[in-house]
Amino acid sequence: MSMRQPSLLPEGPDLWEACVDRLAQEMVDQQFSTWIRPLVAKVSLDGDKVTLLVANRFKMDWIRAQYASKITATLHEVAGRPVALELAIAQREPVPGRVLPARRPQDAVFAELPDVAAAPQPKGEEHRHRLNPALTFATLVEGPANHMARTAAGHVAQRPGAMYNPLFIYGGVGLGKTHLMHAIGNQLLADNPQARVLYIHAEQFVSDVVRAYQRKTFDEFKRRYHSLDLLLIDDIQFFANKERTQEEFFNAFEALLTKQSHIVMTSDTYPKGLADIHERLVSRFDSGLAVAIEPPALDMRVAILMSKADTEGARMPEDVAFYVAKNVRSNVRELEGALRKILAYARFNQKEISIQLAREALKDLLATQNRHIGIEGIQKTVADFYKIKVADMHSKARPAKIAFPRQVAMYLSKELTIQSLPEIGELFGGRDHTTVLYAVRKVATERKKNSELNHQLHVLEQTLRG
Repeated sequence: MSMRQPSLLPEGPDLWEACVDRLAQEMVDQQFSTWIRPLVAKVSLDGDKVTLLVANRFKMDWIRAQYASKITATLHEVAGRPVALELAIAQREPVPGRVLPARRPQDAVFAELPDVAAAPQPKGEEHRHRLNPALTFATLVEGPANHMARTAAGHVAQRPGAMYNPLFIYGGVGLGKTHLMHAIGNQLLADNPQARVLYIHAEQFVSDVVRAYQRKTFDEFKRRYHSLDLLLIDDIQFFANKERTQEEFFNAFEALLTKQSHIVMTSDTYPKGLADIHERLVSRFDSGLAVAIEPPALDMRVAILMSKADTEGARMPEDVAFYVAKNVRSNVRELEGALRKILAYARFNQKEISIQLAREALKDLLATQNRHIGIEGIQKTVADFYKIKVADMHSKARPAKIAFPRQVAMYLSKELTIQSLPEIGELFGGRDHTTVLYAVRKVATERKKNSELNHQLHVLEQTLRG
């Protein structure tokens, strides 16, 4: 029987750390930060079993389906032997005594407030739920890009306070995060008209905090926010560098969770990617479920266009929808804008909707999108995004950290410019057109399979289009 060599292979806690280091090198940053980094591992004394503790069943099922086989294979590689993997739901540790942060003298008003749970609900304009009744689950076009977020949102609407609390939805501009939040609120009110629901943008919360301090009306502020059944707060990244706002949101957050109310937030990035937000808040955001909405793929963009046209009482031929979807790729908001232009143009000119009409209606939009995009700009933008040098775009170096960003830049050059394959190859260090074609096909194929890459490409496309 051969002896193990602990001096060469990692054992105990070092085994998981080695596995995490390997996964960080092989996975896309956002996927790694969202799903792997938050995991807590318990390694058996003999190093033959690793138990990963996750926050809830949704995360456990997702990790088992998407990452368990990769984690198991990586553990095997770093340990040099098979290692059993187990997933378990972690017991949430209560905040000791639920003690709030130390108060300064000017905060003394907090000590004299009545029990907010028993406080009367504010009346009139101040407590309107601010929901858009048109934004429901029924009017949301579902696809792979938003399926996970849609599923989680549906669970929250059906059983608020029971699952995925808080729910943190993140993604780029115009992808439907706000639609999902309104859908949750509208569904809850449909099921329970007496529910206390509030949708609010983060900037409004900041304004309310400032007003409460100026007018010394924190009793009203707390009654409004601490007595809710569901708080929907958009663009949480606007809390950055606002210390007082973050402190009051922390207090509201804790009060709502204590009474099993639900909190749903949106942001442009995942919790640990938030800048200048206090760590204790970030840890709370990450304690429920953080889920991404990706930019929609071509087939989903087509479905969105046809659904929106139907809502407007117009019929959009499928070939026209494909034409528009292929040329307007950044987000749902731009798709809706393009659709409005086409419908208005058709009505004004009393013409049927066709590809030619769509081309005429969108000529200014499409010209603006493509006017300032050049290959040099693409190379610089991609290099900055992946943190490599622009010179690497032209070099013969082939390490993965350089080669793949270079292939992405070639793909975007083909997609966003009118340059031919040989012309693109020439501007990438005199490469043959077959090299460019290989890069374009490889990235296009990966984009369909890898939601994180799809998201990155849409971010780059939006950046390049300005």
